[in-house]
Amino acid sequence: MSNSQSLAFAVASVLAEHKAQDVQVLDLREIAGWTDFFVLGSSSSITHMRGLARFVEEYLDSEKISSLNRPVASEDESWLLMDIGDLVVHIMSKEARSFYELEKLWYKAKAYSVSAEGSTLGSAERRAESQRENRA
Repeated sequence: MSNSQSLAFAVASVLAEHKAQDVQVLDLREIAGWTDFFVLGSSSSITHMRGLARFVEEYLDSEKISSLNRPVASEDESWLLMDIGDLVVHIMSKEARSFYELEKLWYKAKAYSVSAEGSTLGSAERRAESQRENRA
C-alpha cells in the first residue's frame, strides 16, 4: 500500500469516526496526474464541517504532515477543501454533495466506502465498472 493510499484511508477513517456521512475514497492514480486520491465526506451542519476539518488537521499534525492550505469555513460554506498534495479532502454539506456529484464526475475512479468499522468496495466502483462495460 502506498503512503498516499494509507493516508487517504486514515483520513477517511478519521471522518467516519467523527460521524461524517457517506465517506468515500476515490483512487485517481490512473486518471489524474495532479493528485492520487480524493476523500469525500458529508457533514450535517457548518459546525460539524468545522469539527471534521479540525479532526483531520489534528490527525495530520500528529503524523507531522502539512496540508497546502488551512481552510476556514464561514457560516454559509457548503464545501471545504483540504489540499494535502497527493490527497484532496472534500468535506461537503449533503446539498453540495448531491449537487456537485463528484463521484459521477470521477466515475472512472475506483471508489471505496469507509465507515467507522472499516472500508469496502463502494457502489461508485461497481457503477464505474458497469459504465465501462456498457461502453465496450
